[in-house]
Amino acid sequence: MADEEAYLTVSGERIALQRRHYSASCREFLVRCPRLQLRSVSAVTCSVWLVAYGLFVLCQNSVVLSAAIFVTLIGLLVYLHFVKIDQESLLIVGSLGIQMTSSYASGKESTTFIEINQQKVIYYLCILLRDPVEPHVVSEVVPLFQSSKPRLDCLVEVYRSCQEILEQNKKS
Repeated sequence: MADEEAYLTVSGERIALQRRHYSASCREFLVRCPRLQLRSVSAVTCSVWLVAYGLFVLCQNSVVLSAAIFVTLIGLLVYLHFVKIDQESLLIVGSLGIQMTSSYASGKESTTFIEINQQKVIYYLCILLRDPVEPHVVSEVVPLFQSSKPRLDCLVEVYRSCQEILEQNKKS
């Protein structure tokens, strides 16, 4: 049985969570990330090519234009193959372990398996730092309570208090 719900990421983008229940001890969770937007790719490409054209006009060297095309194509391929993840999945098999898979926009997949006897699932709380230049982008993740590792009920209390204070700051 599978069901799917829409959620938001920490930066406000839409994602979809699909749950599949294979048996009482086997479940899979798939998170689908936003697709690569043609508008974003076009904006970056146009920006690089406009700068290259400006340099070409100044120095009258066609190598600048060729380099811009080459850099744009290589950059896009690297981004699609190593950075842009389309889907992440978590397969939990009670008697074996957990398998995590990341599917990249290029079609590449990266899979990690953790045996059941080598794992312990814990909750943690972290602070997401915004990039000063791009406020909607997370620049750093700062995990909290790394040494003490409090249980979920304690973390929920801290999280609620933090959110309450942050909401008060937004209203001020």
